[in-house]
Amino acid sequence: MDLRQLRYLVALAEERHFTRAAAREHVAQPALSQQIRRLEAEVGLSLVERTTRHVAITHAGQLLAARARRVLAEVEAAQVELLAIKGMESGRVTVGTMHTMGPVDVSEALAIFHKRHPAIELTVREQSSEELAEMLRNDELDLAFLSVTERVESHELGLHQLVSEELVVLLPTEHRLARMRSLRMAELEDEEFISFREGARLRELLLSAAHQAGFAPQIKLESNESERIRRLVARGMGVAILPRSDAVRPGAAVAVAALEDPPLSRDITLAWRQGRSHPPAVAEFLALARATFSGAQH
Repeated sequence: MDLRQLRYLVALAEERHFTRAAAREHVAQPALSQQIRRLEAEVGLSLVERTTRHVAITHAGQLLAARARRVLAEVEAAQVELLAIKGMESGRVTVGTMHTMGPVDVSEALAIFHKRHPAIELTVREQSSEELAEMLRNDELDLAFLSVTERVESHELGLHQLVSEELVVLLPTEHRLARMRSLRMAELEDEEFISFREGARLRELLLSAAHQAGFAPQIKLESNESERIRRLVARGMGVAILPRSDAVRPGAAVAVAALEDPPLSRDITLAWRQGRSHPPAVAEFLALARATFSGAQH
C-alpha cells in the first residue's frame, strides 16, 4: 500500500461517496475506485461495500482508515519539519532598528542568530520609527525595533513591546539648572534644544511635552545619533531630552535631571506586518528577539 491509496481510503471513509471523495482528492472517480480495489487486493480484505446509492466502509476498512489517518498526520508533520529545516539553510532576514536603541542590544540577537544559522544572510536598516513602519508595510523589512507613534499605531502592524524607558533632560555641567535633580518642562521654555530629526519618536515626544507646557521649543541643532547629541550638550550647544540609558552610559560629561510635568517615556517595540506569512528564518528571529529582550525593566 502507498500513501496515495491511504489518502483515498480516508477520503472515502469520511465522504461515503466515490464522486465526492474523488473531487476532494482532485482525481477522477474511476482512478480512485481503481486504487481502492488495488488496496483491497493487497490486504486481502474487503474495505468498502458498494451499492448503487451509497458507500459503506467495512469493519476492516474502518480499522485501516483510522490507522491511515495517524500515518498521514505523521507524514504531514514530518514534511512541515523538513520544510522548516530547509528554510533555515538559506535565505535572508532584514531587520530595521531605530537610531537609538537604549538598553536593547540588537547586536546580541544578531550574534546569537548568526551562530545558530550561519547560512542565513542578515541585513540591518537604521531609520526613524515612522520610516521603519512604512518599510514594514511595504515588505521592505521582515521585522523592526521601533517606538510606537500615533501614525505607527494606526496601521495594521503586529506589535510586541519589549521595553519602556524614562526620558531625562541633559544639560551642560555649567548650566544654571545643572544642579537640579528634576525639572518641569516649562522651566526649559527659553532653552535651545538639540533634537532628533523629524519622524523620530523622541522628536515627537519633545514637541508634545513642550506643547503641553505652553511653548514651541527652539530647536537649534538636529542629529539622529544620541552620542553626538550628548557631546553637543556637553559643549554648551543646548539642552536635550534623551532616554536615561543614553544619558548615564560612559561618555561626554553632562548634567542629568528627571523630567516631570509631564514625565516622558519611550517604548522599544518589536513590530512586523500583520497577516504576512513569515519564512522559517524570520519566524525564528522574531521568537529569538522576544525571548532575548522581553521582560527587561528600565
